[in-house]
Amino acid sequence: MARLHGLALAAVYVTWSAISFVKSEVEKRNVTEAFGKSLHPKLVADLAKHPERLVLGGETREITILFCDIRGFTTISEQYDAQGLTGVINRFLTPMSRIIMERFGYIDKYIGDCIMAFWNAPSDDADHARNACRTILEMRMSLKALNETWREEAEAEGRKHLPVNIGMGLNTGPCCVGYMGSDQKLNYTTLGDDVNLSSRLEGQSKAYHVDTVIGPRTRELAPDFAALELDLIKVKGKTKPVRIFTLVDDEKVAASPEFRTLETAHKSVLDAYRRQDWDGLDKAVALARPLGQPFRVAGLYDVYLERAAAFRASPLPVDWDGVFTATSK
Repeated sequence: MARLHGLALAAVYVTWSAISFVKSEVEKRNVTEAFGKSLHPKLVADLAKHPERLVLGGETREITILFCDIRGFTTISEQYDAQGLTGVINRFLTPMSRIIMERFGYIDKYIGDCIMAFWNAPSDDADHARNACRTILEMRMSLKALNETWREEAEAEGRKHLPVNIGMGLNTGPCCVGYMGSDQKLNYTTLGDDVNLSSRLEGQSKAYHVDTVIGPRTRELAPDFAALELDLIKVKGKTKPVRIFTLVDDEKVAASPEFRTLETAHKSVLDAYRRQDWDGLDKAVALARPLGQPFRVAGLYDVYLERAAAFRASPLPVDWDGVFTATSK
């Protein structure tokens, strides 16, 4: 009897172990299928070992969010039929997505020619802001090479080449991340005020004549990268101002004498602008603009001069707090 009881317990153990193994393997396969094309393989493997990290309904985590969009896409699309345009978009999205994944970002979705991605979810990434910053610098270089290829193809086909330019917004903050959606369809995604702000920052890149705009928390977490303050701004739909920056380059460039000189000259521009010293602003811009040319920020100084012209015609209050209210997204 005791022997039979022991055999029964052994059978139950074996059966339970088999069920647990099958369940574990199914969970691993589900994770791989869900994230295999949106996340770095190393992170997918880590998630497969710990599927409990995937929270249904969402959890609050600090993440860094990227929005990247092609500028002037409508004009570019006029050159192609639907099939040709799809090919162009795929050739753009593929290398950009590869860079995001190699830097441990999660590709949330494609919205036409726009990419939305984020870092530090579903897997932990202590360097999420820095990885995101490196990503957009690499995306910038990849686009340069891609444009050169498209230029050569256009010349060979005897058509005009329209360079593809992008705007990128990067922002860091607490957001809700997890599986969200309806009874019919669930997606792993993120929601929150800082997600919306990231989208708004991408939209502002065109207004400031730069290709990247990053938020204050991102800058705080990547202080050694080369960046310049752009403004204190209330983006459309927001009531609180945020200090925004443009990411110029990496740490090596930040430490260079050329960038340090630009950084000092740029600070003089902002100081004159916020003091409402319009004559001083003219002089500061004249010094900063040529210094900014090698760093692709010379066009930024037109923004301050255009505002100064408007403020000369319609003076600001003496106690102006330096906040600019954006009227466009």
